Amino acid sequence: MKKIIMTGGGTAGHVTPNIALMPALKEAGYDIEYIGSVNGMEKDLIQATGVPYHGISSGKLRRYFDWKNFSDPFRVIKGYGQAISLMKKIKPDVVFSKGGFVSVPVVLAAKHCHIPAIIHESDITPGLANRIAIKGAKKVCCNFPETMKYLPSDKAVLTGSPIRRELFSGNADNALKLCKFPDHNKPVLLIIGGSLGSKIVNEAVRKVLPELLEKFYIIHLCGKGNLDNSLTGTIGYAQFEYASSELTDMFALADMAISRAGANSICELLALHKPNILIPLSAAASRGDQVLNAKSFKKQGFSFVLEEEELTADSLLNAVKEVYENRDKYISAMSQSGQMDSIGTIVELINKEAKL
Repeated sequence: MKKIIMTGGGTAGHVTPNIALMPALKEAGYDIEYIGSVNGMEKDLIQATGVPYHGISSGKLRRYFDWKNFSDPFRVIKGYGQAISLMKKIKPDVVFSKGGFVSVPVVLAAKHCHIPAIIHESDITPGLANRIAIKGAKKVCCNFPETMKYLPSDKAVLTGSPIRRELFSGNADNALKLCKFPDHNKPVLLIIGGSLGSKIVNEAVRKVLPELLEKFYIIHLCGKGNLDNSLTGTIGYAQFEYASSELTDMFALADMAISRAGANSICELLALHKPNILIPLSAAASRGDQVLNAKSFKKQGFSFVLEEEELTADSLLNAVKEVYENRDKYISAMSQSGQMDSIGTIVELINKEAKL
């Protein structure tokens, strides 16, 4: 049996595409093991799949001053040594990385051990971790045509993002019961703040909640620690810190969505043809990747984009009205997008590199 090491962590966006790939890799005859950080959020997600998990030392690479900048390089070096040891012990045929800082020592260790590595970049411009890891990779997969110009031409492959198969088989009735909605006589608005939640989005939605509830039932994924107890029991409003297996059913029930513009989230909305409003994380609080992702989807007619700086009660209500009234236009654009078979394409790349 062929062996593959997968890596990636730090946020759900660096883990869920790996999980989406696992069933196809197993069908292709791969024995899968995973390398993540010792206490990273990826640990629980991967262990829940039954895939063996190996934790290594990890540090964050920052562009700003932080006292940890003096200690984290030593953690990365330690992680690099641990990853080399794991490569020699597991003897994988290939490595697949979804990014995040823990993936850097793993990809570089693979190069040191002459093991081919394939990495995946979700956003339009590569993040710092992947920019370093590209040097040790044989191929670099990406989601957006715009990304190709930022990658070495001999390594870049446009694949799209791996989407979990189960997202296409949700049961709306299950979500209806879970959310305790009285009936299904109103359209359902799903609000996704990202794996860590979004204070800005949460506050904006709750500020106009009475107006939204006049026309919609609302499922609000608000992030850990962000539940509003004063709204508990509000008819037509269901709030959750996060959703795991339940998300499949929630997507099936939802008629439209409000979401951050993380690449994996928006690719799921595209694959499911859900009309959506994107509120990207401001460039002032990030490297601006979500803003670029959102602009790409707006340009292609997939999404309505509402910048954080423009987010008010009126702008949010107007955006919801515009998207819902013109939902058929958005659904049509997404239906004609030619969504790629990303899982098949990536597994084919993995097979090719594993045989070389």
